[in-house]
Order: sequence, then C-alpha cells, then structure tokens
Amino acid sequence: MPRPWILFDIGGVLEVVDDDTWQEQWWERWSAVAGLARDELDARVTAADLPRIDLTVGTECAFWAGLAVALELDDEQRVAIRADFWDAYCGTGNRELIEFARTLRPTAGTAILSNSADGAREEEERRFGFASIFDPICYSHELGVAKPEPRAYLLALQALGAEPADVLFIDDHRTAIDGAAAVGIRGILHRDNAETIAAITSFLAACR
Repeated sequence: MPRPWILFDIGGVLEVVDDDTWQEQWWERWSAVAGLARDELDARVTAADLPRIDLTVGTECAFWAGLAVALELDDEQRVAIRADFWDAYCGTGNRELIEFARTLRPTAGTAILSNSADGAREEEERRFGFASIFDPICYSHELGVAKPEPRAYLLALQALGAEPADVLFIDDHRTAIDGAAAVGIRGILHRDNAETIAAITSFLAACR
C-alpha cells in the first residue's frame, strides 16, 4: 500500500496568525515609527527595489538593510523591525494541531508546504521545532515558487515521493486548496482544529 501523507500549511494552520491582516498591521506600526504617511512609506519601499524574500534564499540580510535605509531607521530600529516582523509572522503555535500531527508519524507521512520568507525555516524551527514532526518542509523561498502555482505542489510531491491521490493538503486559504486540486491533491480548508482532525482521521481510515 502507498504511504499516505498529510501536507500542512503553516500560517493560519500550524501557527495561530491571521494571514490576511498581520502584514498590513505590521506596515502600519512601522509607518508610525518612521514618522511617515503610509503612501510615502509605500513609495520608499517600492523605490528601494528590495529583494523578493518570499521566493529567494540568502536575501534576508539585504532586505532588512535596504528597508532600514529606505525608512531611515537606525541600527537599533533595524533590529527591532526584523524582530517585530518575525513575531507577527509566526504568531503562536497551534499546539493542539501540532501535537496531533506528531501522533500521525507511525501511520502517515507528515510534511509542510508553505509560502514563506527567507529566514522562516530558522525562526519557526527555533520557536516550534517543526523538523522533529514534519519532513520534508517545503518553503516557497527555497522552492522559488509559491502556492497556488501548480509547480509548488508538484515540487512538494517530488519531495514526498508521493502520488497526488496519497496526499491530503490542509490550508486556510481557498485559493491554495484550489491550487492543490488542480494537480490532483485533495484538500481541506482549515477553520478549526476539531474539523481538521476529523478530516485527517477520515482520510487515513480510507487509506487502510
């Protein structure tokens, strides 16, 4: 029998964070710190031509240095804006779902496919220890492509060594679920832990 896989998103699933609002709130906080109107901040960030840390590796330092110059932040503020970014990005761990995933390892593979920023692997490992539960962990900044692009899912399948029918994907965004469906991967839209755990349990029971 093929090995079943449960493929998790991180933000909004394994982490308790509102992916639809935290970035805007973060920008607003630092617009105020920098003493800039939001439209001026946006113009400076655009003009700075910062690296795409969501699709590239090894660009985090250049991103934060460039952003600090664009917003005229001193060294202390540069350290603070980065720390604030990762606190907002990571939120808090969804301990119930993380610990449930840990119990699946004897009967199923557990893996991650997440849109990300350069530095996420180190930050999330330090906070949540994902590598002890999930393998492989596929980040968009390392893949060079993000959900819902089909190639993101195909690269994840390649890393899993799995066929689409053997994978259940969990995400909190419909577009990501639709992207998975486009390559034949079943998905469930995460709304609460009880519903997601029930869906995983049902999927694995059907695979026996």
